[in-house]
Amino acid sequence: MKFNKHLEDITTYEAGKPIELVVREFGIDPKDIVKLASNENPHGCSPKVKDAVGNILSKMALYPDDSMIKLKDALSHKYEVLNDNVIIGSGSDQVIEFAIHAKASSSSKILMNSVTFAMYEIYAKHVGAEVIRTSSVHHDLEEFYKLYVEQKPSMIFLCTPNNPTGDAIDRNELFDFLKKIDNDTLVVVDCAYMEYAIGKDEGKKVEPKNLISAFENVLYLGTFSKAYGLGGMRVGYGIANPKIIKELYKLRPPFNITTLSLEAATVALSDEAFVHACIADNFVEMKRYEEFANSKKIDIIKSYTNFVTLCLDDTQNSTKISNELLQKGMIVRNLSSYNMNAIRVTIGTTSQNSRFFELLAELI
Repeated sequence: MKFNKHLEDITTYEAGKPIELVVREFGIDPKDIVKLASNENPHGCSPKVKDAVGNILSKMALYPDDSMIKLKDALSHKYEVLNDNVIIGSGSDQVIEFAIHAKASSSSKILMNSVTFAMYEIYAKHVGAEVIRTSSVHHDLEEFYKLYVEQKPSMIFLCTPNNPTGDAIDRNELFDFLKKIDNDTLVVVDCAYMEYAIGKDEGKKVEPKNLISAFENVLYLGTFSKAYGLGGMRVGYGIANPKIIKELYKLRPPFNITTLSLEAATVALSDEAFVHACIADNFVEMKRYEEFANSKKIDIIKSYTNFVTLCLDDTQNSTKISNELLQKGMIVRNLSSYNMNAIRVTIGTTSQNSRFFELLAELI
């Protein structure tokens, strides 16, 4: 059987290894496994969310509200935008897919950072688009602009803070860059970790309202999978001018978000105190990672997220270390697939982080 030739050049995205699989492969007791690979909130979601979801379990037999009006109203209120500026996806990944299918084709070029979220390239290859990458690990907007002028891409992806490195673009530099891009080029600004960036440095803060009012060709992405602790609910969103949103809606399948997910995300937005507490704890624990890395002479990329990237030297191998940690019940993300001799580690609870320090110290 023959399939679309575009699929031949696509590498399947590998999500963080689930705890259940580690239990099966290594026979480790589940309570002895620590997962620090997928940048989930170690404190989970707000207690208010748990109560709210429990109260609507009786509605599971019914299709969800396809207008998603409650969640749209909540997002519109939070960001001071209109409902017509918002589209909801099954994770922000789905909105990325909508955007690429709406704008790109086999004759298109899509510009992105050398090291960034893998799904940009995977979705680009779905439509046969050519992927153009920068050479620098961090977002170098001067290089982006040079490639933009040379290559004339139809889309640009900027991830701030960036996954999997954790660095973030200065807001003023971002706006100066966007002023130089023509209105027919769709620029996707992926801010999945923006809540953390704001908690660390106001200079990195990107507000959707200011972004889309200044630039009609920009799509802002956000998610409930990180700071809000709803990775299992799969809810993300895009914010842009109504013309862009209208085109993306043509690709959205009906009922793409579950009833429980819609309720969970809506209630999560109402408990900002919980989110702020999680973010504050995150940066307290991040200091421990920085101190550990310095004590072991490991390079650590300055992070504005809920994870850190530890860059290993030539005497160490990220694949070997990741596998050895895995056999001890510690799940981290090996970045060798990004051509980096590095591991990405989600910042967990105090005890989880202490366990990581203990195990890594033994290995290096």
